Amino acid sequence: MRYRLLIFDWDGTLMDSEARIVACMQAAARDVGWPDLSPACVRDIIGLGLPEAIARMCPGMADDQAEALRLHYSRHFSAADQTPMTFFEGVEAGIQRLRDNPRTRLAVATGKSRRGLDRVFGATGSGAWFHASRTADETLSKPHPRMLEELLAETGIGVDEALMIGDTEYDLEMARALGMDRIAVTYGVHARERLHACEPVFAADTFPELIDWLHA
Repeated sequence: MRYRLLIFDWDGTLMDSEARIVACMQAAARDVGWPDLSPACVRDIIGLGLPEAIARMCPGMADDQAEALRLHYSRHFSAADQTPMTFFEGVEAGIQRLRDNPRTRLAVATGKSRRGLDRVFGATGSGAWFHASRTADETLSKPHPRMLEELLAETGIGVDEALMIGDTEYDLEMARALGMDRIAVTYGVHARERLHACEPVFAADTFPELIDWLHA
């Protein structure tokens, strides 16, 4: 395999969490008295850090109302944990194939908070899959490349041996800003045309297809 470091987005790339994110964000908006958010509006911001997502969805919202929305969203999302989310088909087997190569390092770069990522790591037992991770609340939100820069520094792997894998233009633009190769997965939240505009080296329609391409 050419790449030594594979960096995965989480929501919409590894975990099928779109429906929960949309429902919880819509509920939070209602809680703070904001006009209804359409599913398309919420899907558009998946991948961004929560403050950046709220600013994009709710232009002109006052700071105190935005903070209340953030807290309500987190509450709704945590309360929904009693119904476990699932990985996309093929993720667990595919990650194991990657982990079987001792030369390969795996990482996560996500718009989730550290608390949220650690919670899902614990619930699914997936934290041990990854050698490193970065969340939006401990660095800069996508599409700024800071979290990728930090992952490269932590692992000691150069950008020419690293690959970003994600389902949104925020993932791919973050990688393109560094000249890092990137793969689009088309089963997530952003349309194929939007992803192709970010010039990925490959577009995978399923997770097993991604794994097969990596091992080709």
